[in-house]
Amino acid sequence: MSQHAVLALDIGGSKTHAVLARNGAVVAESIVGSANVSSVGVIEAGRQLDVVIERVGGADGIRAVCAGAAGVDTPSSVKVLRDLISERIPQARVRVVHDSQIILAAAGVIDGIAVISGTGSVAWGRAGDTSARAGGWGYLLGDEGSGYWVAREAIRRLLASIDDNHPGQPLGQELAADCGLSDAMELLNHFYAQTDRRYWAGRARVVFEMAQADDPLSTGIVDAASTALAELVLQVAARLQMKGPVVMAGGLAVHQPALQRGVRRVLGARGITDVRVLSVDPVRGAVELAGRLLDDDSPAPRPAS
Repeated sequence: MSQHAVLALDIGGSKTHAVLARNGAVVAESIVGSANVSSVGVIEAGRQLDVVIERVGGADGIRAVCAGAAGVDTPSSVKVLRDLISERIPQARVRVVHDSQIILAAAGVIDGIAVISGTGSVAWGRAGDTSARAGGWGYLLGDEGSGYWVAREAIRRLLASIDDNHPGQPLGQELAADCGLSDAMELLNHFYAQTDRRYWAGRARVVFEMAQADDPLSTGIVDAASTALAELVLQVAARLQMKGPVVMAGGLAVHQPALQRGVRRVLGARGITDVRVLSVDPVRGAVELAGRLLDDDSPAPRPAS
């Protein structure tokens, strides 16, 4: 890699993790609020980029930037973020990719499948010069197996149990208490009043704690989340005609062993046995990809048909 500095950005729905590296070595690092345009808008995204660039020492000397960002699903969304970065670091080559793409690079995997379960969920894979993705359609249309989905599914199933004349589920009481409510019946209004997806993704932890205590309702939700994530992987695997390796990443996937076990179980039954959990920060993959901008003009993988 060149001696010039590179800036790596991992831009999620709740935070932006930045690393400034020179010759592969980290020289500065910072975490600020989200610069995700689809989550916070252009103005706030720009403001957070200003903050994080300042915190890593400013734009001088940066010759390449790679930003892995959730929600960059179209050429127009890529352009918006790339333009925001280029305006602030005009001398740098800038590459914007979906955040799933930096996972494989962070894991040291060239060909494989990354599956993310955090606030949202998505799977992305590459095989040679071909890539494919599944899921990642956002909280209204998808994101099955994500933290937000787990919490929403918990409330949905709790309401269904009330309809079936089975109120007083232990999960309802624990979830209500975690939200600062006195009764599970308050969860309905609270869900509609509290629209922050990160807030509800954080409540997924309660479901996993209850599943560990053998609560049937919670166990069923964890199983459903595991199956949903495994299905995303299988869709990508089928399109790329490959069997992995699979790298799991994202806050929920990394911190919930029960989810890891569930995904491994479903994939193992379908012949995919090499399933790993990312052990470093995803931004390390963006460091690698930023370095390639200086040293490698090879094209990005083309999408699978």
